[in-house]
Amino acid sequence: MHIPGFKDRTVAVFGLGQSGLAVARALSESGAVVLAWDDSGARRTQAVEAGIVLGNLYARDWRDISTLVLSPGVPLTHPEPHGIVKLARAAGAEIIGDVEIFQRALAEDDSDAALVGITGTNGKSTTTALIGHMVSACGGEGIVGGNIGRPILSLPEPHSGAVYVIEVSSYQIDLAPGFAPKIGILLNITPDHIDRHGSFSHYASVKARLFDHMGRGETAIINVDDEASAEICTEVIARRGPCVVPISTRRALGRGVYVIDGVLYENLGAHAVRVGDLKPLRNLAGAHNWQNAAAAYAAGRTLGFERDDILEAFSSFPGLAHRMELICDRDDVSFVNDSKATNAEAAAKALSTYENIFWIVGGQAKDGGIDSLASYFPRVQRAYLIGEAAETFARTLDGDVAYRQCGTLEQAVAEARKDAAAETGLGKRVVLLSPACASFDQFPNFEARGDAFRRAILGDVARDQGGAAA
Repeated sequence: MHIPGFKDRTVAVFGLGQSGLAVARALSESGAVVLAWDDSGARRTQAVEAGIVLGNLYARDWRDISTLVLSPGVPLTHPEPHGIVKLARAAGAEIIGDVEIFQRALAEDDSDAALVGITGTNGKSTTTALIGHMVSACGGEGIVGGNIGRPILSLPEPHSGAVYVIEVSSYQIDLAPGFAPKIGILLNITPDHIDRHGSFSHYASVKARLFDHMGRGETAIINVDDEASAEICTEVIARRGPCVVPISTRRALGRGVYVIDGVLYENLGAHAVRVGDLKPLRNLAGAHNWQNAAAAYAAGRTLGFERDDILEAFSSFPGLAHRMELICDRDDVSFVNDSKATNAEAAAKALSTYENIFWIVGGQAKDGGIDSLASYFPRVQRAYLIGEAAETFARTLDGDVAYRQCGTLEQAVAEARKDAAAETGLGKRVVLLSPACASFDQFPNFEARGDAFRRAILGDVARDQGGAAA
């Protein structure tokens, strides 16, 4: 992607993961003098192999460096600014991220390309993927990237008809002072990443910046079901800038898009219209996914799509891997991979969606463990404890939920599958991996954990089918 305004400028790029490498390539090809660095020797080696020129930013004179492009994973403000951030500030260099660079490229483009920016504590990835799928299914060109999938600067050049559907984290918003999407979506705000933002109020204020540069002709879609998001919605309305579309899954709205008992309604004109029932959509199951669908629907209507076309797109949405991903159904047992649920709040989404759950839980525990999930324990037939948190979680469950100490995911899958198959009197049952924990005690990331769960399930099914055929 060509980036205007950086030709012959010296730019520091710090953090050489996928997005950092994409930044370095794009700026180099746009004529900038790029100095790239990472604290990791392995990443520096990968950058050199990719043809990126390194420059030790700790040892170099910063007087000619105009801009620092910082990886969103590097602390900007809390718990304290990274050493490279301090050097950049002392030199008076601007500090931005890849989303800001993309915004500047889009602002210089004279096509009608549209930018949809999605943020929130939970649901960003599903909503981003759903909107991208919807745009394509409705005949548009949906290009998905950002904090999900492809780095934003590896996406195609802005061009007529393109709809860029970009997931943005709070870290990315912090590094994008000029971000101004055509459609901005705030899904929710709950306590998270406080170590990187210092306080909940600062975290919420960073999320609110999504709308700072949006004006007339643009649309802000904001959930009003949590207090922090509702306050932001009120503030954006009072500013009389972008058109504001509130969304809710808890109540009917005098104006907005809302879901009541799984039924989607649009109230953007003279009266409310019943759009359709979301409950049959298995890859958008649960109230949290109905919130995602409401946001996506509002975006679709803003982009000019017809109601029926949007619903049809929702029905063909395949879902996201590791996010309440239905692996298969077999003999009235569903196997669901929710490995992305790395904390109790995320696991609550799945536990509130299903009944007769055979729950695989555990790993590297977060603060608070699973105490907050007690109201969902009656939905659990038995828990299968894995990883470092097993002993702690056993004490939490003791007396409320039957459990087995399994240790490994493989053993948990085997026992949960056997128990679920035996409980035929329960009707529909669910073997659910929703760990409420980080994966790092046994797996490199939640994706690897979810992949292992999928392999175990599909391997068992294949063996059963082979045995039946024999």
